Amino acid sequence: MSDPKTATILLAKAYADKGDPDGWFEEFYARAGGEIEKIYWADLEPNPLLLDWLDAHPAPAGRRAVVVGCGLGDDAEALRERGYDVVGFDISPSAVEMCRRRYPDSSVEYVVADLFDHPTPWRRGFDLVYECNTIQILTGDNRRRALNAIAELAVPGGEVVVSCRSRESYDNSQTFPIALDRREIDGFVRAGLTEVHFLAYDDHQNPPVPHFFAVYRRPA
Repeated sequence: MSDPKTATILLAKAYADKGDPDGWFEEFYARAGGEIEKIYWADLEPNPLLLDWLDAHPAPAGRRAVVVGCGLGDDAEALRERGYDVVGFDISPSAVEMCRRRYPDSSVEYVVADLFDHPTPWRRGFDLVYECNTIQILTGDNRRRALNAIAELAVPGGEVVVSCRSRESYDNSQTFPIALDRREIDGFVRAGLTEVHFLAYDDHQNPPVPHFFAVYRRPA
């Protein structure tokens, strides 16, 4: 039996082969049958760099935040705890249902939505947009489309916080997930945002995996 990552790669390839390269997300979460431990990539805790950023930059209560591809909800709940009115969305109904079951009393609005076809009021509708590891599991032109769509969620003066795996510009590996290089993540600047914070670091896995953590702001 293949390991979970290999099984995911095969699942993604099967969907790509039938012309739906990003359609495997719902099947992946549905296969888990509501069992959180089967979502092998989930840390089941908020991103510590996100927590550090939020604690260093407290916002007035009631500001709006959105979590792109909210997964199992840990980061959305961290934003809620820090006073944001939060929307967490995912294209997978099974993922959203797992969030609702994990946090039945939460004020976070967990919704099923498509980044490329979200409610019109979301455009430039959030003070903070959090993107973690969504772009890297997309393929082809959807990576650029996703980056631009994420940028468009931020209000004037709002911030887009991005966490992702990284690679060197000369690394042409297409191994899943496909990490972002500096030119690709700089697409947020090309989309009209201003870079206000950028960190390249290695995580604590063995062997370490390189990452980017960056913050961009839409000019007011």
